[in-house]
Amino acid sequence: MSDTATSPAQRRPNRGYGRWTPLWFLAPAVLTLFVIGIYPTIFALVTSFRRYNITRPREGFPFIGFENYVNVLTDSTFWSSLFLTAKFYVTVLPIQVALGLAIALLLHKPGMGLLKSLARVTLVVPLATTYAVVGLVGRLIFNRDFGVANQALSVFGLGPIDWLSTQDGAFAAIVIMDVWQWTPFCALIFLAGLSMVPGEIEEAARLETSSKLALLRHVQLPYLLPGLTAVMILRSADVLKLFDMVFVMTRGGPGSATDLISIYIQRVGFRIFDLGTASAQAILLLILTIIISRLYIRLLYREVH
Repeated sequence: MSDTATSPAQRRPNRGYGRWTPLWFLAPAVLTLFVIGIYPTIFALVTSFRRYNITRPREGFPFIGFENYVNVLTDSTFWSSLFLTAKFYVTVLPIQVALGLAIALLLHKPGMGLLKSLARVTLVVPLATTYAVVGLVGRLIFNRDFGVANQALSVFGLGPIDWLSTQDGAFAAIVIMDVWQWTPFCALIFLAGLSMVPGEIEEAARLETSSKLALLRHVQLPYLLPGLTAVMILRSADVLKLFDMVFVMTRGGPGSATDLISIYIQRVGFRIFDLGTASAQAILLLILTIIISRLYIRLLYREVH
């Protein structure tokens, strides 16, 4: 009786949705991730165990085990570039975190609704600017003859400074441009964390104490820690692969003043064409990034209950 009660339209198989339909929706994203992320990583891992110099194709690409890794770990230039990258990281990150937190606390004050809305729009501008454009803007700002930086210094009777031709000046220039680009990101993350603080708890704390430092430490900080962890992880990964902005501004110079680790890997891979060594360097940086990320999660990340 049930068969006779079912209409032909109900018995017809549903051709628009089936058990495999979700997989078809996921397939483009998975395929894209594999092509631009997983496959290059696997290729670099395989290449790192081979003698892979594309200027010597007749020698082939023989398997040499860990020889590339040994060469990298005993390369003084690799370590000096990595040390310079660490110096750049410990210079820019505290500035970005401090300025970002200050901006977020300012915008979090009661009665700042309009300013907060405008700031959210304007803070996105540096983030939406590509690294290459930031580098080009940096070259204009720090130009010795007509750059804005020297024009500003001249107001105070200072300068001019040949920023991009001196070692300290070039390093300071890339630090300033990185701080300009990434401080808004920290501010937006911290502002989102502050907006998670329950209003009644914050109001009660303000009645209990007039100390802003105590309010930040005992009430707001727990809500900021997840965002701070994300900032530390993302900036660590970004600084280790920072290339475009520095290459456009200074090309790693003058001398080795801004020769960050990504610049050095690019030189080994695409000027010397030793892809085996460059791949070993990249894999070591990937391992270093994972270790740093795990340390930040273990030391900083806390769930707020």
